[in-house]
Amino acid sequence: MFDSLFHAAHTAVIHLSTVLAPVGGTAAAVVAVTMLVRLLVHPLTRAAVRGERARAALAPQLAALRKKHGKDTAALAQAMTDLHREAGVSPLAGFAPMLLQAPVFIVLYQLFASATVAGQANVLLDSTLFGVPLSAHLLAPAAAWLPHLAVFGGVVAVLTALAWASSQRAVRLAALQETPPTGLLAALPRVLPYAILVSAVVLPLAAVLYLATSTAWTVAENALLRRGYPARAASGLPASGGAVA
Repeated sequence: MFDSLFHAAHTAVIHLSTVLAPVGGTAAAVVAVTMLVRLLVHPLTRAAVRGERARAALAPQLAALRKKHGKDTAALAQAMTDLHREAGVSPLAGFAPMLLQAPVFIVLYQLFASATVAGQANVLLDSTLFGVPLSAHLLAPAAAWLPHLAVFGGVVAVLTALAWASSQRAVRLAALQETPPTGLLAALPRVLPYAILVSAVVLPLAAVLYLATSTAWTVAENALLRRGYPARAASGLPASGGAVA
């Protein structure tokens, strides 16, 4: 079954690359597929944001539960679970969009890492971006090393800027917690977004393009769906109700 799906995905990307040949061909197809996937999971993201706001509204009750149960972690966990259930809030809702994207990313990676598809040579491996194969890795430059470094350098620069934006927001959110983290836990929100830069080293260029496009979408989505937050949260005002329908 996977082979059939993989072959279908291969055929679809080839056709889409042909349609988008005037604006970038296969590279444009990778970006288009990424945006389509993010558009499809957008309703789940909106639902996750609504859940996030609902959980924020429960903060006073959660604080009361922590005070009530003290160090009894089992009782506290049960009480928090009951509170979330009564409010119709799932703490795991925010993971759904990410989990649904994972299979698409895996298939895309395989499309530019497999030498053959259905017993035939994988023609996608011949696709390039400014002369650099989409199957290329940063640490394995082709003969044209200058274009190779220029293309990967541009993608890494974009990823770095996106990681910085994500890091700044994560730090602001961490500072708004009832008990702001300290030590290593305080450093994690600042550092973790930069882990995506590892992708530029270990993944083929096509997969890196997918991650860059998806991360840019996430940054834009956060700006739109969570506008006014955490600024309003810090001032004690409710987050904008117009951001999420």
